[in-house]
Amino acid sequence: MSQIEKARQFRSFHVPYNPLFLYNIWDAGSAKAVESAGSKAVATSSWSVAAAHGYEDGEQLPLDEMLATVAKIARSVELPVTVDFEGGYAADPETVGQNVRRLLELGVVGFNFEDQIVDGPGLYSVEDQVSRIRAARRAADSLGFPAFINARTDVFLKADRAVAQADLGEEAILRENAYASAGADGFFVPGVTDTVLIRQVCGAATLPVNIMTTSALEVRKFAELGVARISLGPAPYIALMSTVEEQMKALL
Repeated sequence: MSQIEKARQFRSFHVPYNPLFLYNIWDAGSAKAVESAGSKAVATSSWSVAAAHGYEDGEQLPLDEMLATVAKIARSVELPVTVDFEGGYAADPETVGQNVRRLLELGVVGFNFEDQIVDGPGLYSVEDQVSRIRAARRAADSLGFPAFINARTDVFLKADRAVAQADLGEEAILRENAYASAGADGFFVPGVTDTVLIRQVCGAATLPVNIMTTSALEVRKFAELGVARISLGPAPYIALMSTVEEQMKALL
């Protein structure tokens, strides 16, 4: 399939109550493994890609190295590939747009784009993040295909532990509405675990909602709440590396 066809197919997989399940990968080998297992799409985890190269998460892996890894992944599989692009490796909208073009020119169909300030406190203001999403949308549209921008909010991950998740729901929905109007295609809310709140977010959101879990066993539970996409983040990489460490200890 062409990149346009893959992008359209990927978009069609986001169905509330019948979610797309993504087992996040970190290199061409893990991408081919999930493809062989029957996955509908391939999705990277920025944490896992960075760790596999000896870096911490948070755009510590140099952009050129990250893009080189993505290029290898995209060449290795026939499935649609979406990339965890963190904050776009830039703060200002213009550079975000330039980086998005570089990413999409590798043949991927979409990317996660978060609103936390990388290496800084808190989140971008709604207005600033809207400007960044609009720049990403313009860059994607300039290439002539419907790239899927999965707008991520870190409202729940960055919140003070003393703040109840239920109290953050209004802020999350406010951001979802703004990001949708700026051209986002999906809404990613990592860190939210309260099932009542997940149902409320799914009901109020205008975009398909992406939830992250550490267990594939929870897929059915989230599907019943109206979630349209479920991902595992760095959990697969962490589990595999733990197995490697345990086996090495046993050998020693």
